[in-house]
Amino acid sequence: MTEQLPQPQAEVQALTRLAGDEFVGAVDGIAAIHRAISDRVFAAVRTGVGVAADPVKVVHDAITDSVYAVVGGTGFVVGEVASAVQVPGVPAPSRTVWGAGVLAALQGLIGDALEDQAPILASPMTIRVDGVPVPPEQLPAHVTVPTSRLVVLVHGLVETEHAWGLGGRPAYGELLEEDLGYTPVYVRYNTGLHISENAAQLAALLDRLVAHWPLPVHEICLIGHSMGGLVARGACHLADRQDAQWVRAVRQVVCLGSPHLGAPLEQIAHYAAAAFDLLPETRPLGALLRRRSAGIRDLRQGSLVDEDWRDLDADALRARAVQEVPLLAHADHYFVTATITRSPRHPVGRIVGDGLVLGGSGSGRGRTRRIALDGVNGLHVPSANHFSLLNHEAVYRALRGWLSSAPRRAARVDTLWP
Repeated sequence: MTEQLPQPQAEVQALTRLAGDEFVGAVDGIAAIHRAISDRVFAAVRTGVGVAADPVKVVHDAITDSVYAVVGGTGFVVGEVASAVQVPGVPAPSRTVWGAGVLAALQGLIGDALEDQAPILASPMTIRVDGVPVPPEQLPAHVTVPTSRLVVLVHGLVETEHAWGLGGRPAYGELLEEDLGYTPVYVRYNTGLHISENAAQLAALLDRLVAHWPLPVHEICLIGHSMGGLVARGACHLADRQDAQWVRAVRQVVCLGSPHLGAPLEQIAHYAAAAFDLLPETRPLGALLRRRSAGIRDLRQGSLVDEDWRDLDADALRARAVQEVPLLAHADHYFVTATITRSPRHPVGRIVGDGLVLGGSGSGRGRTRRIALDGVNGLHVPSANHFSLLNHEAVYRALRGWLSSAPRRAARVDTLWP
């Protein structure tokens, strides 16, 4: 039905219906916690007063069940009614900055489930120009002066392409276009999908883009923030195995705060979900944590390929081995890390990192795993958080230096095209 509606109305109705469903789910979860706690309390009372407590429990359960049923039913009705209301003149949320941010948060949290529940809210990876999706074949028409150098910017979890303009400052893409002649390409994607799925979509998108670009593409630089860096690495790996044309033009891959070895918050959530399952009072919280998306789960160890998750139990406590994905042999790879402390050696900086990613994971150096990132190709930003790396003066200075210097591994231009 939603496919026949105008895009704005379809998105608004899907969002309101989803809000109603989530409200009902929240009420059910609270009711389950309430019932588990009351059962434990009445069991304790029964040991003291005997069967005299049973009538009271029956009355209590009947009242509370009816209250939660009314509240949940009201939420369902409100959601259904609101989803049917037509609001003319309202733009599609996905094409506004704030609406896109709401959708990005939803996709990051439950984006894999949205593909089945509300596909209108889980759009595939697209190139965006001013918030509007543009097919790769049509992007040259939206570029004033196409060049043979592309910089592709891939945002991170629960973000959109608008995140690169953090603080209202010019984004890296615009600055690199002005200073070095790169044509910026911004993508938006459903961060709740597996990283390997988004990597495949990025590879296919770039394949179409390069094939229809009006000039031979001699240089491609991929810049990824957080999860975006992992998606970029996964796309390069997949394209390299397939001998795709576009990957031969990749000269630099830059990862800003990317958890190559995993993110601690996802690791904590993984074990917390199992711990909450131990008690009936906290079991609904465990179910809530287990709803986190496939994309978030992949951040546990930095999984980049399908083999890391296919046919495996996502909730298994035993840490599974992940496939180590090699870096492109013909490209230079750079990484940027940050700590909220001035010194990366500060105890708080070591434990917290940039707030979401630790320095060792961002640089690909761990006790048991190591990504072949060259230490001289790294930058550490002190007194900064994870999102500061989206738009930071020191990061841009490094980017400009990395992209303007002579490539370490010279590539013959005539090998890029048949």
